[in-house]
Amino acid sequence: MRVTAYATGTGAAIVLEEHELPRWDLSDLYAGPDDPRIEADLDAAAREAEALERQHRGRVAGLDGDALAALVAAFEAVSERLARVGSYAQLLFAVHRDDGHVARFHQRIRERTTEIANRLLFVTLEINRIEDDRIEALLTASPALARYRPWLRRVRAFRPHQLADEVERILREKDLTGRGAWVRLFDETTAALRFPVDGRELTAAEAFDLLQEPDRELRRRVAEAISTVLAGRIDLFVRITNTLAKDKEIEDRWRGFPRPISSRNLANEVEDEVVDALVAAVREAWPRLSHRYYRIKARLLGLERLAHYDRNAPLPDRPERRWSFAEARDLVLEAFGAFAPVMREILEPFFARGWIDAAVRPGKDAGAFCHPTVPSVHPYVLVNWRGRVRDVLTLAHELGHAVHQTLARRRGFLMSATPLTLAETASVFGEQLVLDRLLADEPDPAARRALLAGAIEDDLNTVVRQIAFCLFETEVHERRRHGELSAEELGEIWLSIQRESLGPAFDLDADYAVWWSYIPHFVHVPFYVYAYAFGDCLVKALYDLWRREPEGFPEKYLALLEAGGTLRHDELLAPFGLDARDPDFWRRGLAVTEARIDALERELEVG
Repeated sequence: MRVTAYATGTGAAIVLEEHELPRWDLSDLYAGPDDPRIEADLDAAAREAEALERQHRGRVAGLDGDALAALVAAFEAVSERLARVGSYAQLLFAVHRDDGHVARFHQRIRERTTEIANRLLFVTLEINRIEDDRIEALLTASPALARYRPWLRRVRAFRPHQLADEVERILREKDLTGRGAWVRLFDETTAALRFPVDGRELTAAEAFDLLQEPDRELRRRVAEAISTVLAGRIDLFVRITNTLAKDKEIEDRWRGFPRPISSRNLANEVEDEVVDALVAAVREAWPRLSHRYYRIKARLLGLERLAHYDRNAPLPDRPERRWSFAEARDLVLEAFGAFAPVMREILEPFFARGWIDAAVRPGKDAGAFCHPTVPSVHPYVLVNWRGRVRDVLTLAHELGHAVHQTLARRRGFLMSATPLTLAETASVFGEQLVLDRLLADEPDPAARRALLAGAIEDDLNTVVRQIAFCLFETEVHERRRHGELSAEELGEIWLSIQRESLGPAFDLDADYAVWWSYIPHFVHVPFYVYAYAFGDCLVKALYDLWRREPEGFPEKYLALLEAGGTLRHDELLAPFGLDARDPDFWRRGLAVTEARIDALERELEVG
């Protein structure tokens, strides 16, 4: 039997049989919740924050360039120390959401880090009270401060929306018992949900995975269980949604944001008009993309109309191959390394040193993510591995993030993170690399058709579905301004937009009306979802360019990733001759999906 070695934080090797899956070793952050270094770091951060507040609060505007640079550097150091502790607590909670001790530890860390960070709130508030010409003079005079120009640009973008210092402090402190408390309630509630199917109590991850099974009757039973369980808690989800939407409306009104989505766009360093162009382009393409594809899928499945639980069903002639984690590891490393050897070098330690958690288990986050932690450590990847092709591509997606975050961390804590719109660049690009390798290596026509259909469905889930989510959020937040929404109203909004986006091939019944309630992005980060479509279309335009003009492309692409958060989307795309403000930019990305649908139809004609 093949075995794979993974290293622990102590340097000792753990030998896993192939059917076993890696779990995180978080010891590069801390040895455990009782590690004395946690309290030591929190105490040190508290002392440093108190000293900075005592020395500089109320005096920032009078600092010269070098002194302001020194303050920002000290602010960065304390922020990174807090982020290290916070990252550990968040990662631990992600795999133990049903553990009360871990939940309380996570909450305690959130409270303590927020308390300390609030002492440093004056830094950004007072920087934003400095006039533009004064800031520019300081940047010109001080090379040390000029290094932080991108961060200052990002901070000062919120200057027109900044409130009085005490109001900002109250908002930050009240978040723990306000918005943060509602988010925690949502997380703990969804983690505890169990879905009864055929005598088993399934977690959300297990239940939603079964919606990809070929047995339609099984999918129907699973979907019925999901609808029943969600409907049983719908009053709570409605309350959470109404409360958070009203909370956002109040703060947006105080800050003077014209639309519910505007604050997210500003944080993403992208103009409202650019996002509007993206949404309009995708919506206009629905008939050519999702409507057309799902008509094909209904025909292939032998159905007059599709039910919502048929959306991710496999094609009937799809080979039932299951991938081992070791096979997926080799494939991903080969695909990334063939594009740029440095990418393979970055990723090999993730498999060798316990930086990936792949095992499916109760209480674990049901999704997938890559957490950047802090520049002085390394990212951690979470997936839920079941061996499907989709899992292989998800692994590639999250490891794309890992490459991006690793390359960008040399920019330092304040400037390594990219806006959400650019954060998906490397992840989607990584998926494309692995998909190309899968298609190139697959000799079986039926398997190729299945791969192509899977790629199309991934495109639709990433672009069509996420823009539909964005439109749902927009409608909910707009209507919440005029009063609370009922479960029936939320369900009507959901069904209306889902019907428009998926097209006439679907027959969406009333049971599907509650399925908006489990989507965590609506709760965690309002309007996050359009970033997936932004990133997907951006990457497809880049990928298409690479296939046409490969000379020198990898070097420019790696430079894009290394830039981290120091450049805006227009600056990053300029070397490639691309402009997101041009409507043709979005059409170019959408055309890749349309070409895949063309290719699938040709494959079906040949078959």
